[in-house]
Amino acid sequence: MKFKLLLLSAFIFISCKKETKTEITTTPTKAKDHVQTTEKKETQNSSDTIVISTKHKTNKIVCDLDGDGKNEKVEIVRSTKSDKSGLRIIFGNGNRTDYFGMGNTILYQGFEEIDWAGIFEKAPKGEVVWNNVNDQGEILGDDEIKEEDKIKLPNDGIFIHAEESCGGGIIYLKDGKYEWIQQE
Repeated sequence: MKFKLLLLSAFIFISCKKETKTEITTTPTKAKDHVQTTEKKETQNSSDTIVISTKHKTNKIVCDLDGDGKNEKVEIVRSTKSDKSGLRIIFGNGNRTDYFGMGNTILYQGFEEIDWAGIFEKAPKGEVVWNNVNDQGEILGDDEIKEEDKIKLPNDGIFIHAEESCGGGIIYLKDGKYEWIQQE
C-alpha cells in the first residue's frame, strides 16, 4: 500500500511540474561575425513575452532580405522581461525567425535596443550605400568616400535612424550574414 501511495504521489508531482516551452532565438555574438541561434527556455510562470512595440509610429515593414522572392516581416518588438526593444525578422519561407536587441548588442554597434529609432523603413535592393563614419568616429562627406567602399545592396535592407540626432544605419544580408552600414 505504501508503494502504491508513493507511486501515486510521484505521478502527481511529475504531472504538476511546470510546463516549459523552448523558443529558438538568434543573437549576435562577438566571437563570430554572424547571428548565432540560441535556445531560451520559458516557463508558464516566468515567460519572456515578445510584443510589438507601441513606442514606434511605424513598427512593421516587409522586405525581401534574402532575395528569395518572399517578403520577410520585420517588426520592432519589446521583451517584457528586459523591457528593451529590438527587431524580430520572420522569414517569408516560414523556416526562420531572427531577433536583434532586447538587451543583446546589435551587430557590434554598441547598442542593445532601438527605442531611439524614429525612422524604420525598407532600404531597397540596388540602392548604393556606404558607411559615412570613419574609425575615429568622424562623419565623412560624400566626396570623401572611395568608390570601392560603396555598396550596392544585393537585396532589400532595414533602415533604422534617429530623427533628431541623424544617426542610424542599414542592416542587410550579405552571403547569409547580417551586416551593418553606419549612416549619420
